[in-house]
Amino acid sequence: MTVVMAPDSFKGTLDAPEVAAALGAGWSDVRPQDRVVTCPMADGGEGTLAAVARSGRGTVHHPVLVHGPLGEPTTAAWLEMEEDGARVGLVEVASTSGITMADPLDGLRASSRGFGEAVVAALDAGVDRLVLALGGSASSDGGAGLLTALGGRLHDRLGRPVAPGNAGLEGIAGLDLSGLRSLPAGGAVVLSDVRNPLLGRSGAVRTYGPQKGIRQADLHRADERVGRLAGLVRDRLGGDEHAPGSGAAGGLGFTLAAWGARLVPGAEAVASVVGLPGFVDEADVVVTGEGRFDATSAQGKVVGTVSGLCDARAVERMLVAGSVEDTPTGFRAAVSLVDLAGATGAMSAPGRWVRDAGGRLAAGVT
Repeated sequence: MTVVMAPDSFKGTLDAPEVAAALGAGWSDVRPQDRVVTCPMADGGEGTLAAVARSGRGTVHHPVLVHGPLGEPTTAAWLEMEEDGARVGLVEVASTSGITMADPLDGLRASSRGFGEAVVAALDAGVDRLVLALGGSASSDGGAGLLTALGGRLHDRLGRPVAPGNAGLEGIAGLDLSGLRSLPAGGAVVLSDVRNPLLGRSGAVRTYGPQKGIRQADLHRADERVGRLAGLVRDRLGGDEHAPGSGAAGGLGFTLAAWGARLVPGAEAVASVVGLPGFVDEADVVVTGEGRFDATSAQGKVVGTVSGLCDARAVERMLVAGSVEDTPTGFRAAVSLVDLAGATGAMSAPGRWVRDAGGRLAAGVT
């Protein structure tokens, strides 16, 4: 039997390669005769760069010094890939301007500048195309930091540069894009699992601002600030703040689309890059998973994408999740780490319990 391990990361505990390896080890403990293939996945968020690198498609890590989400110098990296003779640069928000890098969380002050600096590093290296992974951002600045890094100038009524972050947009009065860098010749593709528009009740700030440290009382004003920047961007570059995905990464989706990038579902694109469809073609069983399985898991995320590939090929699928909050329809079996170990145990020793879950799934195969 051929078994493919294709999980997402379990955020805050294990990255996708670690989850895949633990699942594979647990399965092999029980069924050593089976062929186990690990294919860690991502949806454009945390772990995308690691998943692609693990697949062998990423050839070179390029370290780069950037400003972290709160302005602190930090070393990140972008990944160089080769595709049909073209050099492709993969840059992810999570490792350059990510929410796990912000301590304390401060969604009003956090900036996307570091992400933009990594994009510029890839452009300076002469890549032919960009792949930009947007999940896991700390900021709600509408892409202001990105624009600054790309050579744009945001200023107030007196011509002074505005401060970083959403709060800095309070005084924005003008946007000079005469020095803005151009897309590479092959363009840019943006990976995201988010379909939110930029503004309003279901937009970037009101939906995701609270988890980035923005208080409820500040959400309306923060949303208005992003709208102010969006109006200036739209006047100069175009852009559609109502487009699905424009609210990704605190508004980076909108600004990147206005720059000329193309937004695509993240998990589907990553699956293609890492070769998952081919692995599923050869599989008898596919095991996928994520930290929390709920009603949104089928909506463009890794579990939903893997499930779709399995259904199209009539391949059985199984699920492992940190917690299971919704009925896992269509899976041959499902295991929750919280059910195995309790919430505290699952968080304190996730590798042990993921391995245990892999063994339990294997034991149920006849």
